This record gives sequence, C-alpha cells and structure tokens, in this order.
Amino acid sequence: MKELSDASAADDAATATPEPSALSEPRPDALAAAQQRPANISCTRGLPDWLLRNQVSLVFTSYQTGRLYLVGINDKGQVSFHERFLARAMGLWAEPQRLIVSTLFQVWRFENILGPNQPAGAPDRHYAPRVAHTTGDLDIHDISVMADGRIVFVNSLFSCLATLSPVHSFRVYWKPPFISKLAAEDRCHLNGLAMKDGAPAYVTATSRSDVVNGWRNRRAEGGCIIDVGTSAVVTEKLSMPHSPRWFNDRLWVLNSGTGHLGTVNLETGAFEPRAFCPGFLRGLAFHNGHAIVGLSLPRDRSFAGLALDNELKMRDADPWCGVQIVNLASGDIVEWIKLEGAVTELMDVAVLPGVRWPVATGFLNEEIHKLYTFET
Repeated sequence: MKELSDASAADDAATATPEPSALSEPRPDALAAAQQRPANISCTRGLPDWLLRNQVSLVFTSYQTGRLYLVGINDKGQVSFHERFLARAMGLWAEPQRLIVSTLFQVWRFENILGPNQPAGAPDRHYAPRVAHTTGDLDIHDISVMADGRIVFVNSLFSCLATLSPVHSFRVYWKPPFISKLAAEDRCHLNGLAMKDGAPAYVTATSRSDVVNGWRNRRAEGGCIIDVGTSAVVTEKLSMPHSPRWFNDRLWVLNSGTGHLGTVNLETGAFEPRAFCPGFLRGLAFHNGHAIVGLSLPRDRSFAGLALDNELKMRDADPWCGVQIVNLASGDIVEWIKLEGAVTELMDVAVLPGVRWPVATGFLNEEIHKLYTFET
C-alpha cells in the first residue's frame, strides 16, 4: 500500500513518487511526466481540523496523470493524501461504502471491504476494485447512480447520457434535441450532470453545436444548461460550464471559463456568481454549508481567450491546480489543497461523509494478488 507523506500546514508540501504503471496503463506521455516530476501537495494548516469538525473525507481525480486521491486524517491527526493510479481517471461518484470511477476505457466499481469495528489507529475505509465494465474510450465525464441502482454517465464522445450495457459499449439514455445524430464526434462537449431525486435532471454543454468538435469555436460564450426532463435549454449565458449540481433546491454550476462558482436562475437563465476560484473549474461537491471545488491550470490552446484570463489579471493572480473549500454563506475560501509538479489538471471531486481515513487497493503492486475477503 503506497501513501503520500502527510501534510498538516501550508508550508509543508507532501511529495509522491508515482508507481511505475497501472492495470489500465496511463498514456506514455502522462506517465513519463509523472515519473520525472512528482506531485507536490500542500494544504492549509486548518484543513485537518476542518475535516475532523465536519466528519468528512475528500476524493478527487486527475485525468491528465491518471490519479485518484483520497484525503482523510491518519492516526497521528495529520492529513493523509492516499494516491492510486487509474488511467485517465475522470468522473467520480462516491458514498461511504462505494466509489465509482470512469477511466480511459472502463468504469470501475470499488467496494469498502472493512467492517464497522476496525481497530483504533487504522484506516476506517479500504476500497478495493471489484467490477470493471469495459466501454471503450467514450471520454466519460460526470457519472452517477440512479435511484434504481443503474449507473448513468455523460458520454461526451457521443454527445449523450448513457447507461451501461451488458453487451454493448453503452445504452443511450438521453440526448440533447439539437444533436441530430449519435456519432463519435464530441459535437457539443456535453460534460456535466446534475441529479435530482435519483434521476438525471440537468446537463451542461460547451455549446449547441451539431458538427464534429464544433464546441471548440464556442468556448468563450454559448455554454448551456439543458433540462433533461423537458429538453429545454435553461441558459446559454455561460462559458465552458461544468459540474452542475442540484443542492438546497437550487441549481449550482461552475462557470469554468470565468472561474466562478454560482447558481442559475431557472426563470431568467441568469448566472449568479457566489465565489471566484483562481483556476479552470471542474468538480463540485457540497458538505455542511460548504462547496468543494476542483481547480486546474488552464491549457494554453484549449482555454486561451476566456474571461478567466482577465479575471486573473484583474486580481494579479496566477491560476491554481487543487481543491478549494468555499463557505457558502460568505463566499470565502476557508481551506485549500494545492498540487504542483506533474499534476496540473483535476476532473472531479466528491465527499465521503462520516469517513475519517480512506485508502484503496491499487493495481501496481502485489497487494491486489493477495487481498482475500469472503462472505459467510
């Protein structure tokens, strides 16, 4: 079991040496970058207290270097950054007993194998990979679980919502009305999914384009949110929106091209900013009056010319890669995690309520060969 060094202060960076390969192997360029430049992780001094006080752990993914991070508190009362390699780790769904992660060409289900009465001073969750569903490279973004137990995900390559199929790569669940044909063309860059009452409710797309890769010419404006139930466009006033979430009877979204977390007025379509985070935003979760937001460094070619550039310049700020915790009442960033080195982009974040110290089984050493659990 490999775990990063613990970090308990903003000045103290935890450094990881990546493992050499993965079952779903990272792409060679990403793996080489990870080996040459380890990920340096730092956090605020208050993060351990915040995690303990709110009785929660965090999970986030970095698709660019194929990493899954579990963040909790170890037996010494320090922040534990536990890292596992999953090629192109993307969409993430989490609950205390289970993780679901979309990767380069599969959807993985991890199950907690620990019972409720674990000894003091040991992890209280150990997630082991149990089921992998091979989908092919669909560029799966947000992923979730419906009330009936089915996994539903954003199939960005085919511009639709999809579920798993026992025979095929996927089963179509819904597509936007402006998409005339299911094709592996990433036409509108459908990317985000908001669930409501156990069913898909809203999705985000970078544009309403209906041609191959057409969204790339609409990055600065034209980002939209669509009501899945009615197929009506709620708003087209966003810039590369991601991670819509239904929370406290409001529709939240990351207006990624501007760096703002906010809500959308469903009557007018107006975006109402709540907080600015210095980065290209992807990944959003909520816990106990706080929003947990993922930040990435903007890629020059894909993210150039967005309003985010001016927002950073106006604040005399450099972009971040990391996770920031926002107090929803004030809009203030109260705690943060920062990643430097090989990891420059995150994809998704999730919370594990009631979990103190999560770890996971990886694919890169012999632990997985001898990890035996059974039912009686």
